[in-house]
Amino acid sequence: MVIMYWILDLVGAVLPWTKTRSNIIRCCLDDNRRRQYQQRTQQQQQQTDSTKATKQKTFSGMACSWSKISPIIPILVCFLLVASSICPVAHASKISGDRTANQTFNPEQELKKLKIIRARLKNINKPAVKTIQSPDGDLIDCVLSHRQPAFDHPLLKGQKPLDPPERPKGQNPPPGMVTENFQRWTMSGTLCPEGTIPIRRTREQDMMRASSVKRFGRKLRRHVRRDSSSNGHEHAVGYVSGDQYYGAKASINVWAPRVVNQYEFSLSQMWVISGSFGDDLNTIEAGWQVSPELYGDNYPRFFTYWTTDAYQATGCYNLLCSGFVQTNSRIAIGAAISPTSSYSGGQFDISLLIWKDPKHGNWWLEFGSGVLVGYWPSFLFTHLQNHASMVQFGGEVVNSRPSGSHTATQMGSGHFAGEGFGKASYFRNMQVVDWDNSLIPLSNLKVLADHPNCYDIQGGINNFWGNYFYYGGPGRNVRCP
Repeated sequence: MVIMYWILDLVGAVLPWTKTRSNIIRCCLDDNRRRQYQQRTQQQQQQTDSTKATKQKTFSGMACSWSKISPIIPILVCFLLVASSICPVAHASKISGDRTANQTFNPEQELKKLKIIRARLKNINKPAVKTIQSPDGDLIDCVLSHRQPAFDHPLLKGQKPLDPPERPKGQNPPPGMVTENFQRWTMSGTLCPEGTIPIRRTREQDMMRASSVKRFGRKLRRHVRRDSSSNGHEHAVGYVSGDQYYGAKASINVWAPRVVNQYEFSLSQMWVISGSFGDDLNTIEAGWQVSPELYGDNYPRFFTYWTTDAYQATGCYNLLCSGFVQTNSRIAIGAAISPTSSYSGGQFDISLLIWKDPKHGNWWLEFGSGVLVGYWPSFLFTHLQNHASMVQFGGEVVNSRPSGSHTATQMGSGHFAGEGFGKASYFRNMQVVDWDNSLIPLSNLKVLADHPNCYDIQGGINNFWGNYFYYGGPGRNVRCP
């Protein structure tokens, strides 16, 4: 078919008046007309004295007299006639497809969509006092702290970010702590001024990529139970439940797993969960993810998420809605992480701590050694206003089953847990925060992989890493077709 249309284009180039595909098809590819024409020429053959002359005349007529214009045309016409007789259905299908595509394009609808996108962008992107160009193509806007998206919320309007809370016992930051430089946008050395926060700018192309403009920045609604019927989402996780939890902490090594198409993702994160696994599910989430749909590339990025109704109408990624209040001027949520771990090479991990402030009840996020990122106000939630009933750590991918097979999107490093340190992804030093605002080791950690032939998990405990596990995998392989 590619050769066929190349030749059609070539004929159009030689004869401008035949440039449209419909002219060529009418002249040479209409089987019914050609059969009628052949019948007429056969009648002419009976009336003529010279069979040879008649055949030449017939061929000349079938070629639409193009041989008089260019010597290459008879050759092309012969090919077209043969090809059209061999695969007329393919031509019809192609033309029908083109026609259908033209019919489904609705300029008025596209204009309406663009207006919605621009209105949403105006609401998401706040006026910047400074903009920084990141090496990965991101634009980082330095926005006055009190003008960030969180303060569009009716219950936060007119307020300012809260002061730092009391940290959990056993999590005292070292003296003279400094913000860790772990994001690409900071490589130039240019940072946002005090009194502002860095926000990754959302652009038109970000929203145009979304499977739903209405739900841009939100996870698709789905069942959250960790089993094999989880609507294309597959997990390899460790979790604790059956108690009251007021926070969680872990160190996660960062990789750049391969994601095979735009509508899949691969992430590694912590979940702080409360409520049932129905419509009232509350979650607070943080970690790193590769999401071509959300970000337009395959860089691993630091992200947050929250919901109070099982991913239906509340919550969002990062700062794409009012909710999370950022207090840090050096970390851009949603920005790319650098460096990353390498197979049989250097390992780079990030430490995350989420905990509930005993005084005000807000849930705070800390990165690394005492670097506060911000907080989720307690009023956003129902069940999490009190405490969490489950804490979960691990990896998740979307399996859209491209071409009918399991996806080859990788989880973690893309290698199975059994390969161990330097090759497999890990969570280490996992802890939870108890009722007394103290960090304590996990008890009764359970591990679960939805499809262990695709992505698996192996847990353990030692004196250096405390509770830990390796997890991940390549996705499609001989044992995971």
